[in-house]
Amino acid sequence: MKIDSEVVMQIAKLAHLEMEQNEVELFTKQLQEILQYIEQLNEVEESATPFSFTEFLPSQTRPDSVLPSLPVDDVLKNAPEHIQRFFKVPRIIP
Repeated sequence: MKIDSEVVMQIAKLAHLEMEQNEVELFTKQLQEILQYIEQLNEVEESATPFSFTEFLPSQTRPDSVLPSLPVDDVLKNAPEHIQRFFKVPRIIP
């Protein structure tokens, strides 16, 4: 498909955009380059092997284990505000 200034003006009209002549020329050139690149991509052979794994690999995660955590009182010392044993945070939803 060939992009010319008339096509760019029609697109601008549909998008409710006001464009000056230098912008029309710039966008005409840019859109034409994009379409040329897409045409180049369409020429790529699609029968090649995809670049993704089709087999699942074994999981490399560590097993879950219970570890001691910090005492609640020590954690709340770092909080700007808290209510009983909970952090007080600003309300997000009115």
